[in-house]
Amino acid sequence: MNNDFLRPLGPVALIALALGLFLAFGVVPPDALQGNVQRIMYIHVPAILTAYVAFGVVFIGSLRYLWTRNARWDAIAASSAEIGVVFTGLNLLTGSIWGKPTWGTWWTWDARLTTTAILFVIYIGYLLLRAFVEEPERRARTAAVVGILGALDVPLIHMSVVWFRTLHQPSSIIREGGPSMAPSMLFTLLFNVLAFVLLYFYLLKHRIRLAELEQEVGRVRLEV
Repeated sequence: MNNDFLRPLGPVALIALALGLFLAFGVVPPDALQGNVQRIMYIHVPAILTAYVAFGVVFIGSLRYLWTRNARWDAIAASSAEIGVVFTGLNLLTGSIWGKPTWGTWWTWDARLTTTAILFVIYIGYLLLRAFVEEPERRARTAAVVGILGALDVPLIHMSVVWFRTLHQPSSIIREGGPSMAPSMLFTLLFNVLAFVLLYFYLLKHRIRLAELEQEVGRVRLEV
């Protein structure tokens, strides 16, 4: 990544995140049916969409590693997986908080919730695998396979509300007839998605650098 290009990314992401949350919790009106609890959508939805981006990068990085055996692609995939797990966990947490007053329960084995939980568990397993396999090439190769297979759960999550009977509401943005949200709510939601994605790339830049340093340390230890 070009450090000169990405240098202002941190401040820009922080400002965008602060402004997005201000719009979400201080400007846009509450939902007519759900009231103020619906405002958690402005964290819940951006978190999972950002996780999709993160696991998409894992998918590409893993494929590229298997094709080239370039350790940098393994560092990119591993770094993105860590951040993706954080955003998926945030999505599950905010979903539970939203679900309690809406559905009357913190958790239900709904198709969308279950497939998202499976994604979370797969990538927790991915990170554990990386922690326990010491030989670098075998670790990277095995993790790449898991990373690719795990990413295949993303389209299943997205389509679960279409393919299965589910409590989770269908998409309010990508739907026949156009978005069903008020323009101010739609703008705020999309702005927060952008802010979360900027934060993701900022974290990814620094995590990749740390992963490359870890690879260097690992190579030195093998040579000693």
